[in-house]
Amino acid sequence: MPRTIRITRSHKLAAAVLVAAGSVTAITATGGQSEAQPTAAKSSATAGKAATGAPTAQEIAAEKAAAESAAKKAAADAAAAKKTAADRKAAAAKAVAERKAEAKKAAAKERSEKQAANRSTERKAVAAPKKAAPKAAPKKYANNLDGWIRESLDIMKKKNIPGSYEGLHRNIMRESSGDPNAVNDWDINARNGIPSKGLLQVIQPTFDAYHVKGTPKKLTDPVANITAAANYAADRYGSIDNVDSAY
Repeated sequence: MPRTIRITRSHKLAAAVLVAAGSVTAITATGGQSEAQPTAAKSSATAGKAATGAPTAQEIAAEKAAAESAAKKAAADAAAAKKTAADRKAAAAKAVAERKAEAKKAAAKERSEKQAANRSTERKAVAAPKKAAPKAAPKKYANNLDGWIRESLDIMKKKNIPGSYEGLHRNIMRESSGDPNAVNDWDINARNGIPSKGLLQVIQPTFDAYHVKGTPKKLTDPVANITAAANYAADRYGSIDNVDSAY
């Protein structure tokens, strides 16, 4: 049978003291716990991160915001660089276009000035009277047998009368020995009153019939005598060159 414990007055006082002491300890413990809760929570969070190795939601949000800010800045920098390059390209193209326009304008101005100068030159050319071509100085011939033959040959050439220097000279030397005033007073013509005269011994009727226009109408004129005789010989013999005796 269990033993009956008797509670005395002493036991009651001891219990009261213990209760009071317990209340003070509980109050103190409660106050200390209230002040230590944030630190404990922080320590608990740190201990939790250290234990797991994963960032907190707050850190993830901060890192995301930083990344977005950096991306926006990079995009803005790229857009600015692209705009700068486009502006430079446009400026270069504008400068090239301006240079081309200036060159084209200068070329057009030069053409216009050149055309104006040409028109001015043409007007001057039209307005300026044409200068007459200087007349060739008349050819001079020596006043001797050589000069008379050469002058006669030039006239014969213009009148298409054949003959050469050699043919004329040969016949002159046979007929008159080069004397323009020679007169034959013994042959049939002389007896008939129309003596042969001059370098090629021509009678007056023959001279009149074969006289070459542009030469003096004088039987004893050296050039007139030669050209008339050559003209007669061309008509009768084909050329004075074909005459080798009296004709």
